[in-house]
Amino acid sequence: MLKIVVDAMGGDNAPGEIVKGALAALDERKDFMLVFTGDENLVKAELSKYKYDASRVDVRHCTEVVNGDDIPTQAVRTKRDSSLVVGLKMLKEDENVGGFVSAGSTGALFAGGVMHVGRIKGVIRPALCPGIPNVRGTQTLLCDCGANAECKPAFLAQFGMMAAAYAGVLGVEAPRVGLLSNGTEEHKGDTLHREAFALLSELKGIRFVGNIEGRDIMCGDVDVAVSDGFSGNIALKSAEGCGKAVKSLLETEFRRSPGSKISYLFVRKKIGRLAAILDYARLGGTMFLGLKKVVVKSHGASMAKSITPSVVQAVDACSGGLIEKITEAFARAGVTETPDE
Repeated sequence: MLKIVVDAMGGDNAPGEIVKGALAALDERKDFMLVFTGDENLVKAELSKYKYDASRVDVRHCTEVVNGDDIPTQAVRTKRDSSLVVGLKMLKEDENVGGFVSAGSTGALFAGGVMHVGRIKGVIRPALCPGIPNVRGTQTLLCDCGANAECKPAFLAQFGMMAAAYAGVLGVEAPRVGLLSNGTEEHKGDTLHREAFALLSELKGIRFVGNIEGRDIMCGDVDVAVSDGFSGNIALKSAEGCGKAVKSLLETEFRRSPGSKISYLFVRKKIGRLAAILDYARLGGTMFLGLKKVVVKSHGASMAKSITPSVVQAVDACSGGLIEKITEAFARAGVTETPDE
């Protein structure tokens, strides 16, 4: 049976919310088992609070934890018995382990993923690819959103290939791929974006629709938004901030007067549906694209309701053949060797 390893000690709310959320995923998918890495006593204390199929849950004891203030590469090299490093090693060495989920340090997870799991043949740089809720009620994949602040045109072209393959796993046929820039015209952008535009235009097997602007991401005009990690991170945080601002403004307006409070009673269901559409937690975590196995990064402050879809996300990526589809996409494009950076 497929195994998904979960870093029980990663994140601000570990291990309680991590264990709770991961166990809930067992009810949503019946075709996998969980392996928690972390302090066995703490993890089992949390497990004792719930009823679950014990035959589908295992615990791998670890004596160390990678903290947010650790230097990522140094932590991966020195904290060899940490829940994060042990989990990544299991991912590499056990053929039955298909995915790893962690709410721990993004930098350490990225460094550990490259060091212990390795890159798919042909991939220059792995990338972070979250799903951003859009007005169509679906999601727009943003690749990259922070793993690679400084990029070369070839990086962006590969981000488009990998994210398009991921969109296919999510059920999107012929995903529309756009390049995030400062205007939709072909000549817009700096040298990096103009050269990336040319590369994306020539790629085989992806449906490149040209430049897009930041506003197009949440409008759902494309299925994939390609970006360098610096700009992508700003776009991601801006979208998150927009959602919080809208929620705050609505709450303020409906509390303004007795009439406003009465009006709320007539629209609360619609507001509830809107909030559900814009809820990032329902989409799970951020997929690391380009590694030889599935790795999902959950938000550091994740609660159980976000961990559950993160685990399901890993299961679906494994069963959907994400790694194989990225490999096939690179083969179609003629990328058979890892290029020099």
